[in-house]
Amino acid sequence: MDKALSRLPMNTKPLRKYLFPWRPGNRFELLVDGRRFFPRMLEAIEWARHHVLLEIYLFESGRVATRFIDAFVRAAGRGVVVKLLLDDFGALGLTRQDREKLTQGGVDLVFYNPLHFRKLLRNMFRDHRKLMVVDGEVAFVGGAGITDEFDLPAHPEQSWRETAVRAHGPVAADWRALFLRVWNRHASRPLDLPEPAPPAMADGMPGRVTITSALAIQEIKRSLYNRARHAEKRVWIATAYFVPSRKLRRVLEHAVRRGVDVRLLLPGAYTDHPAIRHAGRRFYSDLLRAGVRIFEYQPRFLHAKTVLCDDWTSIGSSNLDRWNLRWNLEANQEVDDAVFAQAARSMFEEDFQNSIECRYEDWRRRPWHARWRERLWGRVDMWLESLGRRKGTR
Repeated sequence: MDKALSRLPMNTKPLRKYLFPWRPGNRFELLVDGRRFFPRMLEAIEWARHHVLLEIYLFESGRVATRFIDAFVRAAGRGVVVKLLLDDFGALGLTRQDREKLTQGGVDLVFYNPLHFRKLLRNMFRDHRKLMVVDGEVAFVGGAGITDEFDLPAHPEQSWRETAVRAHGPVAADWRALFLRVWNRHASRPLDLPEPAPPAMADGMPGRVTITSALAIQEIKRSLYNRARHAEKRVWIATAYFVPSRKLRRVLEHAVRRGVDVRLLLPGAYTDHPAIRHAGRRFYSDLLRAGVRIFEYQPRFLHAKTVLCDDWTSIGSSNLDRWNLRWNLEANQEVDDAVFAQAARSMFEEDFQNSIECRYEDWRRRPWHARWRERLWGRVDMWLESLGRRKGTR
């Protein structure tokens, strides 16, 4: 487990439910798809004066990775501190040549939880976060990896559908602190960076950083439950992998009974893990019967992780499947602002238009082989869940 997470920042009281408080005075920019957020991230690296911190799950050699590697090396060459915290499993696709290019160019690499056969189930603990902080002033948070799948100029219709947010303001200092927690736990030498946070902007938006650290810290889930229970108009959820807990299903069903518009935006046939999709679809019948609306996105793989409850939005790395919550480090950016929520609502509505809605009566008539796959992968899911409970996660 990430022991460094037990060391709270100076501005956080030990008994606080969340590691980081709400910070007023931020500016948030909603960025849809890699063709929009990758250029903004690369631009920020080019402007960096002091440090660039990247914590990410997927980092695979290719056209996109080369653009970032070149930008990191250029930044290090002009004296910028560049630190990359990569998940060891997620970086298996990063070639030896690219690793050497980074290290020889002055970029420091640390790999989270290196794989080893003697670790057995401890290999399951992964750093699934996706964040980049520049100079402690700007942060980028979302669900994308540094891989070509998120930006295919020759075949944009095949690029994975993803959402990110650019945060400028006081929350950027929290993202920096979060990065340092894990870095200083796993690096051979601790990293010390200046503490001052950007000042709050008078016309800014409130934001909060929330995290998951396997079963030890479950802020993202707790925050979602709280917002969904108090929602008055809508609870809209987009997630790439949907294997919900009984508690989440109850929360959504209760919201429907209060008259809340509850919708799920989930992947259609395009997915990188069909088994997870089939395991999650076994819950459709009960949810549809309860009045939850379910949309399956059609054009390409929906990889986004976004929640909208009235004027509250959460965007980040965390999916709504039990695997993520049991084994992974996750991190989301929350925004509580009507203007930002309207932008998120417009994004959802466009995605709904590119989806097929599952209707209860139609769902009951689905073919036998679809039901068989749901039962098969549902049993696998339950077996993995029971295995994790027996072995524990500490």
